[in-house]
Amino acid sequence: MALDRGTLARVDRRVFVELDHSGGVQAVKVPMSDAVWSTWRRYSEALGLTMGQAIAGLIDHELATVVGETRDGVFDLQSSLDEWTIRLDVRERELDDRESRLRRAEDLLREREAWLRQRSTPISGAVTEASVGRNEPCPCGSGVKYKRCHGQPT
Repeated sequence: MALDRGTLARVDRRVFVELDHSGGVQAVKVPMSDAVWSTWRRYSEALGLTMGQAIAGLIDHELATVVGETRDGVFDLQSSLDEWTIRLDVRERELDDRESRLRRAEDLLREREAWLRQRSTPISGAVTEASVGRNEPCPCGSGVKYKRCHGQPT
C-alpha cells in the first residue's frame, strides 16, 4: 500500500512529537515462526535484555534512523547496554535496601513474639479454685454440704 507525501508527512510529524514522551507498555502481536522467536529469545538473553526490551531498542533505533540521530546509521548497542546496566544497578541497590529493611522487621517481630510468648505462659504453682457443686461436701472439711456451710449468702 503506497502512501502519498501528505500522509507520510503527517505520520512523521506525529512520530517526532511522540519520540520524547515517557515509556509505556504496548501489547503487540508479532507474526513470526517459532524458530525465529526462539532465536530472538536466545539473542535477547545473551544481551541480558528481555525480549520486549530488545524489540523496543530496535524500534527506537529505526525511529532514530528516520530522524537521523544514529551514528552513521548503526545501532549503538553498547550505550543501550550501559543504560540498562545502570538501571539494573539502581534497581538492585533498591532491592538490597528493601531486603535489609525486611530482615530488620523480621528480627523485631521475632523478638516481639518471644516477649509475648514469655508473657502468655501460665505461671507454675498458681492456685486455681475448683468450682464446688451445691450438694457436694464443703472443701473446708466440715463434712456438711457446701450449700449449708460456706455456700450460704452472707
